[in-house]
Amino acid sequence: MRPSGRDLSEMRAVSIETGVTMHAEGSCLIRMGNTHVLCTATIEDRVPPFIKGSGLGWVTAEYGMLPRATNTRMRREATAGKQGGRTVEIQRLIGRSLRAGVDRVALGERQITVDCDVIQADGGTRCASITGGWVALRLAVNKLMKAGDVISDPLVDPVAAVSCGVYAGQAVLDLDYPEDSEAGVDGNFIIHGDGRLIEVQMSAEGATFSRDQMNQLMDLAEKGTAELMAAQKAATT
Repeated sequence: MRPSGRDLSEMRAVSIETGVTMHAEGSCLIRMGNTHVLCTATIEDRVPPFIKGSGLGWVTAEYGMLPRATNTRMRREATAGKQGGRTVEIQRLIGRSLRAGVDRVALGERQITVDCDVIQADGGTRCASITGGWVALRLAVNKLMKAGDVISDPLVDPVAAVSCGVYAGQAVLDLDYPEDSEAGVDGNFIIHGDGRLIEVQMSAEGATFSRDQMNQLMDLAEKGTAELMAAQKAATT
């Protein structure tokens, strides 16, 4: 029995509310159970120096957690004077995951920055950030297309992410914090709309896993991301 009472292959309740900020070109609040992330997308007519003059666009991301996103207050990283290693790793993951679904030639020489701010954390914050980040990106690109600033749609396919793991000896989909903190195996799966894998992060957190178990987790991830992509489509059409 999972702590939440969910079936092994059951996602947490997912909702995506769009247009939640008035200034960003694209924004949404994604809720995956008790994990809530605010995602905003900002369009800028500039690119990083290393691709300037190439005609290619760029999508990047920043990630952060509010001090009381967790059960005890975390110190703001700004007061520490630098980002922590976990934050840097997650925002790089979000950026490269979203870029995997972008035709950078079609985007043109401009940058879209996706900011993911965790309001409340209960496991799977990076996966919620990627999934919600794509929605914010989609909405921002829609504005570019409506204005005629891009000729063809730069977003090739949706990108979604979900966590899976081995909890109490069983493969489960979409871990919340009680499961994540005790999982023997923990994995994050980032999947392209056509079913191709963008990235898989898997580690043994206290128990090794077999090839069969990995296949079970992959099957669960495909099911979960298909549901998330349906939610993304519903939120952006």
